[in-house]
Amino acid sequence: MPTSAKLVAAICLAALGWIVADMIKPLLPEGTQVGLFSPISAAWGAVVGWTFTGKRLGDGTGTAVGIGMGSIFLLGFWVLLSFSGYEMVRLSMRLRYDGPVEALQDMFQIAVDYLKVSASPEVIGALIAGGLIAGVITGFVAKRWR
Repeated sequence: MPTSAKLVAAICLAALGWIVADMIKPLLPEGTQVGLFSPISAAWGAVVGWTFTGKRLGDGTGTAVGIGMGSIFLLGFWVLLSFSGYEMVRLSMRLRYDGPVEALQDMFQIAVDYLKVSASPEVIGALIAGGLIAGVITGFVAKRWR
């Protein structure tokens, strides 16, 4: 059921996903094709905001700060998983892997490599600040407009 808390959480986390994706782009190696990195990150932010953040704060089943921090971890997990999965499929189309197990193992190595590249203090700070702000705003909206 749509609620104001879900809508606000989806908007806040979508904006956070887009902003952080734009912060990560300069950190990527030269010549990396970023394509739909920002829109996909924003879409994952909207999904996490709607299904996790807004739902929990709208029902009153958590604190705004805790749910906001959990939201940024979920956002990071899904973005890393989707882009490392995409890279694994791209490499598998070039017949780089001998089997599916090797491909899945490399997918997680690719995710770790992406995490190492994007784990700068500015990105981490923006995620933490954005998660706190999104959680507090969503918590306020959830209490105000039930």
